[in-house]
Amino acid sequence: MKTSRVEAFSDGVLAIVITIMVLELRVPEGHELSDLLGMTGTGLLTYLLSFVYIGIYWNSHHHMFHLVERVNGGVLWANLALLFCLSLFPFTTAWVDESGFARTPVVLYGVNLLASALAYVVLQNVIIRHQGPDSALRQAVGRDRKGKASLVLDVAGILSALLIPGPAGVWLALGCFVAVVVMWVVPDPRIDRIARRPAEPA
Repeated sequence: MKTSRVEAFSDGVLAIVITIMVLELRVPEGHELSDLLGMTGTGLLTYLLSFVYIGIYWNSHHHMFHLVERVNGGVLWANLALLFCLSLFPFTTAWVDESGFARTPVVLYGVNLLASALAYVVLQNVIIRHQGPDSALRQAVGRDRKGKASLVLDVAGILSALLIPGPAGVWLALGCFVAVVVMWVVPDPRIDRIARRPAEPA
């Protein structure tokens, strides 16, 4: 099966996820900058963090499917699992905002991030298994150090919020989540390098 429908469906779901998140932002009651910061400030910050996360996944998904020649049922279900995890972002983001960065919502937000990262790894591995160990995607992924580092940071953030009492644990957790964004906000060049290689003669 061709990949066009998978890509189109995934793009549509992610666009809806972003739209739902922005609709969760509350409009200030007043007309001053202080009203915006007082009522919507934390919402803007959590929205920005989640928006960048969704953008990173969209970017990575888009690049990955440049190297996917065909899909099967396993790839379709793995892709749906990723979209399911990403579709929870509006809920977890809104809870973090409305709770004022309380520990339990931050932990659940971290679990959402970890689940999304794991789902992406599963999708990547299912595609590689379907296309074979010599596939272009397998060459591009390599040892996937950034992917593994992302999982470690997500787990560290969850454990920080759970085990370190008070606001320090929560802010350390958020620092771990932001570190993942910083690590991935620069597009990964691995897939681009493979995609630009000239095709080998038959």
